[in-house]
Amino acid sequence: MNIFLKIMALGAVSIALLTGCSTTHKTTQSARTPIEQLLISEAAIRSASPTPERPLPIPKGANVILTTSGLNTDQVLLQQVLTGWLGQQGYLVVQKDDKNATHRIDVIVGSLGTEVSGTFIGMPPVTSSLIPFSLPELAFYKSQYQTGYAKFYMNIFELPSGKFAGSTPPFLADAYYNDYTVFFIFAFTSTDLTSAPELGSLYRKPLNPPPAQNEYGTKPGTGK
Repeated sequence: MNIFLKIMALGAVSIALLTGCSTTHKTTQSARTPIEQLLISEAAIRSASPTPERPLPIPKGANVILTTSGLNTDQVLLQQVLTGWLGQQGYLVVQKDDKNATHRIDVIVGSLGTEVSGTFIGMPPVTSSLIPFSLPELAFYKSQYQTGYAKFYMNIFELPSGKFAGSTPPFLADAYYNDYTVFFIFAFTSTDLTSAPELGSLYRKPLNPPPAQNEYGTKPGTGK
């Protein structure tokens, strides 16, 4: 009986230690995490290459109408990115009812979103009515791979005739953000995003540093 009690006690202590080593956090409190938003917007921006493979079949300085169509709700983002891109290429994007428009560009969005995959080695969360407590996830190794992807092409028409002027090659780009957990608590990330947020980073450093003080210990321009 004493050996049985010792085994039970040792098991309880082991479970308590393992539970103490685990970490949990909620992924997001919004419809999309900042990481996911950055992946989508970064892929959209990268897809509009500064130097396209072929010049558009439109004379420089032309007034164009821009429309987008696709299966997702992020077309407004891509349309604004392309409005700026067309401006950099020497074109002026005008309203649909502008009588001075010489061409219409229809953007066909094949894909604009994220893909997620991962690997997990460990014990998943345990909840049971047979024991009076639950166990969190215990990950010996866990990885999650997130990729933002954008792909589209353009059909171009002359106005007011509606004559087809040509299509562009596909525009495509991606961005990635991967995070890993090893031995329950050691976490790190890998990404090609330039300013990806880190969990808890707001508590480690201020986003807006306080104004510098002069030699009198006051903030410039405030007298305080």
